[in-house]
Amino acid sequence: MPKFVDAALRRQEVVEAVFRIVAADGLERASLREVADEAELAVGSVRHYFASSDELLSHAFGVVVDRIVGRLAAADERLGELAPGTAEHHQGVLTLLGEFLPLDEERALDACVWMAFKNAARTKLFLAAEADRSHRAVAAIVGRVVMDLAPSGGTAAGPGSIDQQRLVTEAERLLATLDGLTMHALLQPEWMTAQMCGDVLESHLAGLGSTR
Repeated sequence: MPKFVDAALRRQEVVEAVFRIVAADGLERASLREVADEAELAVGSVRHYFASSDELLSHAFGVVVDRIVGRLAAADERLGELAPGTAEHHQGVLTLLGEFLPLDEERALDACVWMAFKNAARTKLFLAAEADRSHRAVAAIVGRVVMDLAPSGGTAAGPGSIDQQRLVTEAERLLATLDGLTMHALLQPEWMTAQMCGDVLESHLAGLGSTR
């Protein structure tokens, strides 16, 4: 009797092999043959689930986007239950932003793979849709964080508040900070530790609060 193969599990094993290759040697080595060898499968077995290298890489990109966005969304949901301006909300913001950073082995792998795919999307058009989806999803969550922390009351441009353009600018500034911290933590983990990342985020949030 033929052995039953769980297709979803096998696809996930293949994707995990892609992640290990990308983290160790870069995206360019993630060919079907290299992935098959890493997953200890025949190339034909990998082709059974992914017709081409492009299809495999696009799927793998989507998986890592879902992982990161899923963690952020869960933290965002918990944050929504806390009152802005409280110590609990502040800690919730730090926890949410920390889900984006390579602060443990799992998040470091995801961040490394995610950034490799984002960079490759500049020249590999089949990755562009996932790159756009990932940016929009993360930007939406970061934007909500900034809105929670921004001054409230009055009109959009009135006293005691900041206008819509400033909100957009602050959201982009926070996104840039997160990207920079991620890159530094991946390249210089001995220096850019979890404590240092936290200190930088604390400083950034304090600067945002000064717009009140």
